[in-house]
Amino acid sequence: MASMALSQSVFSTPTSQRFENASFPLPSSMLKQSLVTFRSHSLSTHCKKIRNSVITNCAAPDNDSKIETPIELRYPAFPTVMDINQIREVLPHRFPFLLVDRVIEYNPGVSAVAIKNVTINDNFFPGHFPERPIMPGVLMVEAMAQVGGLVMLQPEVGGSKQNFFFAGIDKVRFRKPVIAGDTLVMRMTLIKLQKRFGIAKMEGKAYVGGDVVCEGEFLMATGSE
Repeated sequence: MASMALSQSVFSTPTSQRFENASFPLPSSMLKQSLVTFRSHSLSTHCKKIRNSVITNCAAPDNDSKIETPIELRYPAFPTVMDINQIREVLPHRFPFLLVDRVIEYNPGVSAVAIKNVTINDNFFPGHFPERPIMPGVLMVEAMAQVGGLVMLQPEVGGSKQNFFFAGIDKVRFRKPVIAGDTLVMRMTLIKLQKRFGIAKMEGKAYVGGDVVCEGEFLMATGSE
């Protein structure tokens, strides 16, 4: 009878008071069963808390979450190192053959990066082609050569637009078509300069959206006319 009373006392009282009210030492079977009951109760309570937390997080919006930036505000404009007026002071080209709109990086006598905004209003699109406006490859090469001219025609490198000519091209490849609405980003880098002969060899690459659309090697003549 005493054993039965002790058992009922242990399992009918709250878990936290069972061991306080019980006489020790307890039988090992009763001790194991009590520990199992205690652990099961704790685990059940913990799972309920997690489940309630998940439901709350799913149901209630997070007011602290960042509002997505509108697409028109995500992308900064290209920097301006030389604007169109400064470009016109260096290059002798004029409409409709000036194919450089802005210089965004410039190292005199070393390299330059410039852009050409390709629009449907460009005068070559009505004929190339009426149903599919594609920038002619020869004009991409010409635009890149003009960027090369900006590298070499600056006074600090001894250039002059009176005696600078496009002398040749080599290894030119067209990778993708350039269409109306694209921004052509062109990098021209001086590889070799032979001042004695007035010949500059340059490497050029043109990009649209980070993809190479045209590349090749260029020869510029800097001698007298």
